Amino acid sequence: MMKIALISDFFYPRLGGVEMHIFSLAQRLIAQGHKVIVITHAYQTPSAKSKRTGVRYLLPGPLKVYYCPILPMTDQDSLPTFSATFPIMRHIWLREGINIVHAHQATSTLANESIAYAAEMGLATVYTDHSLFGFDDLASVVLNRVLKATLSTVNAIICVSHTCRENLILRACMDPTMVHAIPNAIDADKFVPDISKRCTRRIKIVVISRLVYRKGVDLLVGIIPRICSEFQNVDFVIGGDGTKKLDLEEMVERERLQDRVEFLGSVPHSEVRQVLVRGHIFLNCSLTESFCIAILEAASCGLFVVSTNVGGVPEVLPDDLILMGNPSVGELSTVLGVAIRDKVEIVDGIITNSSSHDPMEAHERIRKLYSWDRVACRTVKVYEKVLKMKRLTFLQRLARYRTVGPFSGYVVCIIAISLHFIRKMIEYWQPVQDIDVVPDLGPLDTSKNSSERCQVRKERGWEDNS
Repeated sequence: MMKIALISDFFYPRLGGVEMHIFSLAQRLIAQGHKVIVITHAYQTPSAKSKRTGVRYLLPGPLKVYYCPILPMTDQDSLPTFSATFPIMRHIWLREGINIVHAHQATSTLANESIAYAAEMGLATVYTDHSLFGFDDLASVVLNRVLKATLSTVNAIICVSHTCRENLILRACMDPTMVHAIPNAIDADKFVPDISKRCTRRIKIVVISRLVYRKGVDLLVGIIPRICSEFQNVDFVIGGDGTKKLDLEEMVERERLQDRVEFLGSVPHSEVRQVLVRGHIFLNCSLTESFCIAILEAASCGLFVVSTNVGGVPEVLPDDLILMGNPSVGELSTVLGVAIRDKVEIVDGIITNSSSHDPMEAHERIRKLYSWDRVACRTVKVYEKVLKMKRLTFLQRLARYRTVGPFSGYVVCIIAISLHFIRKMIEYWQPVQDIDVVPDLGPLDTSKNSSERCQVRKERGWEDNS
């Protein structure tokens, strides 16, 4: 049995692709008999329901989550400290008997620091990259240099698409042989088509995403008036929230489209299917995507997908389930118009699917193509590989850090040396033998009835957040 710590600043109650990836992967690894914990920072949101601090258990699983008392800054990312979070990380890893540290997402401070900490403690490390980044803007240049330093000692890297893999190899100067492409997946059983929920008099185009610049909201502001002007029987259903929502609301008011554009606000992941099955076409306007889970969920619910041709999107769906265009208002409006004409039929005033697109057939194809069990099996093979690797010595790590850059390499070496001495001091103040090792809990028996499971949860102190 492997003992794995999945680490990222981005986890429940925050919702997104990275968060769902970590949760779904953890559940499948637990089902395969491995011990998995998640480490993130505490979430203190205005809603009392979503406050998270201390140790929680998420079902099914159970999945043990450490919400550490670490100060978050912008976008729920932890404040960089280089060493202040090391004592609590060391304590958790020793307490849980962790032998693999799996960090997620380049922009997560906690993930980057945990790789350096794990290398210092001689633990196997794996990193998963979920996003694409550029090469010429200041933010990307800084992030790429930080990532190059962080990944100097990592044992293996996983990317969620081949495009993401190529992007990471180039911007972090990584050895291609240690970078693996393992795509995301969905639970197809949770995204089953329901044709009875669709409107038969109006064509519904669904948009579900964070309403921010990166998700192409500016494109959406230009597309909606064009489509509504060209097709009088088309409505838009928009789910999500963000800084760009005001731009959409102003456009709707300016164009007097209040009766044709419906805003749902933030949609919990458990309710996404209920929104998707109302639509005929799903529209994705993202300006950059390494792997878009949203279009996978939409296709599984039987919607035809229209998307921007960016990043790893072309890898996700077969050509007959999606139409793509360049990220411009004109081209994307044209492609969306083609989808409305070709993929939706109107017979005697009743809107039905085109014979060229069968929702149930699309769902079955997605079910066969994508599975979290398959993702977990491929990830376990990476874990087995890194456990067999020899750990780097302190001098070997310094030699790798030195290659980061002519000046930045020395800075990283100074940080590494400081961390090495901090570890020595912490080992003196808090010896390993003084840290209690927690017992390993087995998976919850789902064959028991509801009352029996409630009793088990009460006895063990678990919390049902599924």
